[in-house]
Amino acid sequence: MKILVCISHVPDTTSKINFTDNDTQFDTNGVQFVINPNDEFGLTRAMWFKEKQGATVDVVNVGGPETEPTLRKALAIGADTAIRVNTQAKDGLQVAKELAAVVENGGYDLVIAGRESIDYNGGMVPGMLAGLTGANFVNTCISLEVDGTNATAIREIDGGKETVATSLPLIIGGQKGLVEESDLRIPNMRGIMMARKKPLTVVEPIGVSADTTTVSFEKPAPKGAVKLVDTVDELIDLLHNEAKAI
Repeated sequence: MKILVCISHVPDTTSKINFTDNDTQFDTNGVQFVINPNDEFGLTRAMWFKEKQGATVDVVNVGGPETEPTLRKALAIGADTAIRVNTQAKDGLQVAKELAAVVENGGYDLVIAGRESIDYNGGMVPGMLAGLTGANFVNTCISLEVDGTNATAIREIDGGKETVATSLPLIIGGQKGLVEESDLRIPNMRGIMMARKKPLTVVEPIGVSADTTTVSFEKPAPKGAVKLVDTVDELIDLLHNEAKAI
């Protein structure tokens, strides 16, 4: 089985976020970037298929040279090869079209993408990718087993879980639950050294134009002052007359 794991290069959630050029550009100075958490769950599941079923695992990212350390980390975790599509990720459809070209050229049986990235939270790329390639698709996937060309997946739905049977080729939008958090892997020294020798291929984009542009960014409003109350009656009065919440 040939697996492709889509890797998003995202800011660590502990980073302080700022904008430049009249709030039209994201300021990357001082920001630490990591593998998107949903993608990391998917990569760990791919490692299980590699170790238990002999699968080969490639990772891919759409982005500039600045994303290569994140791809190298994925290689250190255990991926066999990495692919970087040499263009900036500008919107979901553009990214999906670039990834579709990689998928079709690589002949992958299974593509594992994160349900969404934690930077823009678009949640659209896996579904678009499935539509562009004609593969089966399971979103919000929290469990995946593959037997030959058949697959069984569990996905989260409103109020519960749903078990579905499908077949390869398959694209999933994975998330927390695909593996346990305790199963996530931290690259060790041997993995880091081996990652330096593994191939990282840069491919030129197919030249897709983005259909959307960022007009501006805006930070959430700062939290207001906290007002302490002594009695339940006072709290109810404030909620009713001041906050207009009841």
